[in-house]
Amino acid sequence: MSGLTSAEAASRLARDGANLLPQKPPVPLWRRIASQLRDPLIIVLLIAAVLTITTGDWADAAVIILVIVVNTTVGVVQEVRADRAITALAQLASPEARVVRDGRQQQIPSSDVVVGDLLILAEGDIVPADAKVHESAALLVDESALTGESVPVDKGIDAPVSSGTVVLRGRGRAEVTAVGAASASGRIASLMVKGARLTPLQRRLVGVGRLLAGVAVLLSAMVLALGLVRGQPVELMVITAISLVVAAVPESLPAVVTLSLALGARRMAARNALVRKLPAVETLGSVTALATDKTGTLTEGRMVARRLWTPTAQATMGGTGYAPEGQITGDHDSGAFEALLTAAVLCNDARLLLPHDEHGEWTALGDPTEAALLAAAAKLGLDRKDVQTRLPRLAELPFDSDRKRMSTVHQLPGGGARLICKGAPEALLHHPVLIDQPDLLARAAAQADQFARAGYRVLAVASTDLDAAPATIQENGLSLLGLIAILDPPRPAAATAVADCKRAGIKPILITGDHPGTARAIATELGIIADGDRVVDCREPGAFDHGQAGVYARATPEQKLDIIQSLQSRGGVLAMTGDGVNDGPALRRADIGVAMGKRGTEVARQAADLVLADDNLDTVVAAVEEGRRVYANIRRFLVYGLSGGAAEIAVMLLGPFVGLPLPLLPAQILWINLLTHGLPGVALGGEPTVPGAMADPPRPPSQSILGAGLWQRVVRIAVVLTSVTLGVAVWAAATGRPWQSMAFFALGATQLGVALGSRTRPGTLANPMLLLAVAGAFVLQLAALYLPPLRQLLGTQPLNAVDLLIVTALSVLGYAAARLDRILHPSPRPQVSQLQVTATEGDRRSSRAFRP
Repeated sequence: MSGLTSAEAASRLARDGANLLPQKPPVPLWRRIASQLRDPLIIVLLIAAVLTITTGDWADAAVIILVIVVNTTVGVVQEVRADRAITALAQLASPEARVVRDGRQQQIPSSDVVVGDLLILAEGDIVPADAKVHESAALLVDESALTGESVPVDKGIDAPVSSGTVVLRGRGRAEVTAVGAASASGRIASLMVKGARLTPLQRRLVGVGRLLAGVAVLLSAMVLALGLVRGQPVELMVITAISLVVAAVPESLPAVVTLSLALGARRMAARNALVRKLPAVETLGSVTALATDKTGTLTEGRMVARRLWTPTAQATMGGTGYAPEGQITGDHDSGAFEALLTAAVLCNDARLLLPHDEHGEWTALGDPTEAALLAAAAKLGLDRKDVQTRLPRLAELPFDSDRKRMSTVHQLPGGGARLICKGAPEALLHHPVLIDQPDLLARAAAQADQFARAGYRVLAVASTDLDAAPATIQENGLSLLGLIAILDPPRPAAATAVADCKRAGIKPILITGDHPGTARAIATELGIIADGDRVVDCREPGAFDHGQAGVYARATPEQKLDIIQSLQSRGGVLAMTGDGVNDGPALRRADIGVAMGKRGTEVARQAADLVLADDNLDTVVAAVEEGRRVYANIRRFLVYGLSGGAAEIAVMLLGPFVGLPLPLLPAQILWINLLTHGLPGVALGGEPTVPGAMADPPRPPSQSILGAGLWQRVVRIAVVLTSVTLGVAVWAAATGRPWQSMAFFALGATQLGVALGSRTRPGTLANPMLLLAVAGAFVLQLAALYLPPLRQLLGTQPLNAVDLLIVTALSVLGYAAARLDRILHPSPRPQVSQLQVTATEGDRRSSRAFRP
């Protein structure tokens, strides 16, 4: 075939467009900023800023606007930085392609490939477009990125090859049938259309923002009405009411959220996890189920020989990857194993490559299955070059999908030749290929079937010695050397990650395009399912029973989407991990998508919210813990901020009933709010993880952020703060002391006591920023009493040493209230949902006294 002419190719390129996957247009900066400003709490803060400006309180307005600017800047910078890092990881697209045009081979950019082009494919090439094979010489293609199949596929005449797949062995020519969005990768990419979904945290904060705004306005209106009824000036009461609205809204909450998320993202970046969207950090803490792909995610994505069987012995091989390291345990018949693996080395076209440096990994050229055989032989001390030099190859009959075997002929040192054949057991274990006794062949077939049911790919190896090299290879009259069972083994950290997920009440679910037997073997070994548990074969009609199975096999990208959506419809928060093109739609649809960065495809990385640069699944578990820490710190701040705001409103409401006409001036309210909700509130976002956070089930997705006893805790602490403040004021008024200044100092100091009492690890130097922030706020509260400019601004009077000591001592009750409330009223343990796994009581080692 002479291929297209240059003119035909140019015409088709103009008609069909470039051979590129659909690209999302870059997000302009203004749109990133607008998306940050649409956050419900930011909207509340914007309203509060307008109110403070109308009252002329420029200091508080400046603080609120600063919080908005910082929060927006951090969010935008994180998104931009993550997008740049993801772009730098882009490795999938084949940069160039070899085609035949105008009757000669040419190398062109893969984006210029058009329908009808004749592709030249060779070992190591990435297929640039969908095509149909016209010529094939032992063409073997790795389709795992597209289908999830861990075993490479032979491609004969008229077989389809898909864009993004990799040629592992052989060569061929293929005519392009589809490019760009019309290709297999393009069709999968088109499934990744997902509207903006609020994260669990954002959904909860929407409700909190509305609730706070409504309650604050209602109670402030009551204070306004009460003051007017008692004859207070209208202007004073209006300003007081607005000040209370501002004080009731915890304007530091967005900053606390952003700081907590940013700290989590920074910790995760140190562990090679790239966060693309800050809310993704917290979302992982809400996860109730972790759906994961198999090939390259739970497994290494590299074939390893695990079991050897000969007629006289059998053994198990250890080790990972292609490194020639690992123990061999089992029967002691080294002669039989050496003969089996020597034959496997000779009937082999793959090569192992040394690591590039001392920390690098062994890699392979050629068929991964054949590379696994070389690694197994090396573990037995057999060197490929030495073996192939002693027994040089004279002839070969390449593997093809019809015969399902490969044969080679080798020169023996003493004369004569050796014929070696390896292939599928069903293609070898019968007469006339083998001349062994029927009972031996039956034993071998039974053993091969047992290996296959356990998820292994099984190869049979046989040989015979001939007097001379045959003119034509005849695959018969051989003797069985043995069986080699190969699999793509689980990653060393995968079993630990699965166990940690179960202990944390997160249900692991395997969704793969691979064979049900292989999926069952891996899932059972890792503890995702138990022996005998159901594995859903997605090819079977009516096979789906969403939410009940732990393993789904042979799932297409469309079926993966259906499974994800069904699990979400049951009320779960779902994380999905994957690395292939076929995982892209599911990664995009999940509540949080986690892609492998090293082995993962560009489609998977672009669809994900979190990218694991080192492909370590353990990092997902660490990210879940970070998410729970973030959520706990947000709840911790809400207890602190809302109890203080509620106490301020309660003091203003109840003060007149105990003889205090106007307990606090508007400026004093705003000053307390500025100190307590400022740096101390933000510093609470840096609290370390609650001990035992990963021993509890995840919180129910429908639970309010004020749920699980939080609002009751706010009320109880607010009662203490209100009682201390009013008690001090009433006593001071009755004894002729400056009661308003004493109430002002007591309310601020007791709130700072609550901040200290809210620490995760009291009595330690954990989170020193909180200690410094509280100390600084306390000094400023003192300054409000003794510095003349502040006294004039706030309308305060200085206290003598005795009065100051009394009020300071009473402020310790704020600390005591926060600590005792956690001991006397521990947060209820989250209930295990139907999408979660019940953790054992032995795993629940958390200390309830420190829970937010």
